[in-house]
Amino acid sequence: MSAQKPGIVYLVGAGPGDPGLITLRAVECLRQADVVVYDRLANRYLLNYAPDAEWIDAGKMPEHHKLPQELINQVLVEHASQGRVVVRLKGGDPFVFGRGGEEAAALAAAGIPFEIVPGISSAIAAPAYAGIPVTHRNLACSTAFITGHRSTTQDDGVGDWRCLANSTDTLVFLMGIHNLPRIVEQLLAGG
Repeated sequence: MSAQKPGIVYLVGAGPGDPGLITLRAVECLRQADVVVYDRLANRYLLNYAPDAEWIDAGKMPEHHKLPQELINQVLVEHASQGRVVVRLKGGDPFVFGRGGEEAAALAAAGIPFEIVPGISSAIAAPAYAGIPVTHRNLACSTAFITGHRSTTQDDGVGDWRCLANSTDTLVFLMGIHNLPRIVEQLLAGG
């Protein structure tokens, strides 16, 4: 008897919340899924593309995680080790503050095949919907994406606010509503 061949994990970006902005590749992956592990920021409508799959809610809210990241990694590995097709459905893009890198590393360490399926990040979609280009010829030739919070430390992690305030044309902060007063204060102090 041979060992069971591992399945595969698709780390899928669900886009910025509008179900019309998911990629065709992402829909393809969802349609073949045995298991979908989804985040709070992924539009639940997208689960309709995987009606027969097992759905696992891994949504995270500030100070409340249904599944800690280590357990999410373990769930992905366990299901794929059983030969299942697993979709890790993440809001936006899996590699833009989405911990997709951590999940990919855990899968690689376990020898589980995986594929990254990029998604449209809210970092560009939200400004675009508001009519704000993050770059504009002759006005803004650079953009920086900055996390608005750090999970492991009280330090905001930005480092040199003065450099940040003066080195990039467009600053896009994600997940920063809680720290917005401090962000504004530091940017103003930095020039």
